[in-house]
Amino acid sequence: MTKPDAETAPRLKQLSEKMNRRRLGKKLLQSEWVQRGGSLLIHGMLSAIWRTNRDNGTSSDWETMIDEGWPAIFTLWHGQHLLIPYGGPRDRKFVTLVSRSTDAEINARVIERAGYEVIRGSGGRDARMVAGKGGVRALFGMRDALKRDVSVVMIADISKGEARQAGEGVVTLARISGRPIIPVALATSRRIVLEKTWDKTSINLPFGVRSARLAPPIYVSPKADKDEMAEARAKVTAELNRVTEEAQRAVGIHT
Repeated sequence: MTKPDAETAPRLKQLSEKMNRRRLGKKLLQSEWVQRGGSLLIHGMLSAIWRTNRDNGTSSDWETMIDEGWPAIFTLWHGQHLLIPYGGPRDRKFVTLVSRSTDAEINARVIERAGYEVIRGSGGRDARMVAGKGGVRALFGMRDALKRDVSVVMIADISKGEARQAGEGVVTLARISGRPIIPVALATSRRIVLEKTWDKTSINLPFGVRSARLAPPIYVSPKADKDEMAEARAKVTAELNRVTEEAQRAVGIHT
């Protein structure tokens, strides 16, 4: 085996040390005390941010908008979701889908502290990815929740896929459950946008105003064919973009 030369050896050592630090950091983040303490801290911060942002009177009325549509499938974009668990009607039950990855454990615990049920599973770009990540089981779990009169909160676009494009998951759930899709967006006047992230994540800040906008229900026929499913995805995409822009304009954000 050839020994690394004098120039290569330091770089290999630095790479090895970097990988060891990453493994140690990941192991630390997965520890029970970090998961418990981290989720409690994040929940407290998000709850405070929600309380310190005043509704400016432009939000949609959940009950009037949906009327007899409960339970429903509420869907939103990646990166715009942080305050959603704190904004729904408190007299309604909700369940949300969270990735099965260990990195998402804190996120799941924060959502549970906010009062939502959690179903673990992930979508994907093809059938093998969905099956391998528990997507099929999660899909039927959400369908069963809807049968129990529990509404579903679901991200529309696929993680690290094409941002602001509705995937197949949300329209498939609507097709097999018979329940409507309600595109929803929430914006606060004070925020930080992480421009380098794939989904342009918005970090909501306290002491501003907020607005939550809902689109009219979108139904998908249980007999919908491939073309009709594509049309449903396009409609969800268009309506989500519309209410996202409405919510942002309502709090003074113009993009």
